[in-house]
Amino acid sequence: MSVYHGNDLRKISGGRKGRHVKVKRKYLMGRFPALTQVGHEEEKDIIRTFGGNIKVKMKVASRANVIDPETGETKTARILRVVENPASRDLERRGIITKGAILQTELGLARVVSRPGQDGVINAILIKE
Repeated sequence: MSVYHGNDLRKISGGRKGRHVKVKRKYLMGRFPALTQVGHEEEKDIIRTFGGNIKVKMKVASRANVIDPETGETKTARILRVVENPASRDLERRGIITKGAILQTELGLARVVSRPGQDGVINAILIKE
């Protein structure tokens, strides 16, 4: 099944649109979200994007790069669970990591500042408790 981000090729009445809108173009194609979850082994998908670039989608994450704002140090910490996800209550219930999600790590609570489905890495900032 494909994901199409363009307009429909039919009018509201159900009739087909004019000759200038007759094919679905590749640049209007989309993909399904990565829906990054917490697991034991990291799993990534490398995808060729439009223009020949690559996008790394993280499917399963086990570690995060956590920055301590007081000292400025960056440490790699194991992710224990997803505590909160302000993007959606359903994503929080399913334990999916997105930008803005609050994670429980070995170092404490951390807020995700990267986009795991786009960047392929989880960067987070330590939160004061």
